[in-house]
Amino acid sequence: MKMVTDGLRIAIDTLNPGEKPLVHSDQGFQYRHTLWRDTLAEAGLTQSMSRKGTCLDNAVMEGFFSHLKEEWFRIQQPGTLDEFHAGLTDYLHWWNTTRIQQRLGYLSPDEYRAQTSATA
Repeated sequence: MKMVTDGLRIAIDTLNPGEKPLVHSDQGFQYRHTLWRDTLAEAGLTQSMSRKGTCLDNAVMEGFFSHLKEEWFRIQQPGTLDEFHAGLTDYLHWWNTTRIQQRLGYLSPDEYRAQTSATA
């Protein structure tokens, strides 16, 4: 339990003021535990959890992690934690700013958000 909660706290500490990401997980015991839920609540974060026996709830995140593993992790094979962090940061930047996605009309996520914001 300590490992996942410590990781959550580290992630929370990296957030910029006003950032409140949605935290999605499966229904593992650690994500239902009071310590995890209290840590989220104290940070003002919203928990999103898959419904029991409904794997489609996780489809978007499972798809992302599949791409992450195939497009970056298995190719780069970071040897240290610092290499992992740097590479993951670069990959996430590339994913959001450059990598086009069919489901977003062949736009990157940033381009899609900008387009959606402009029409709203």
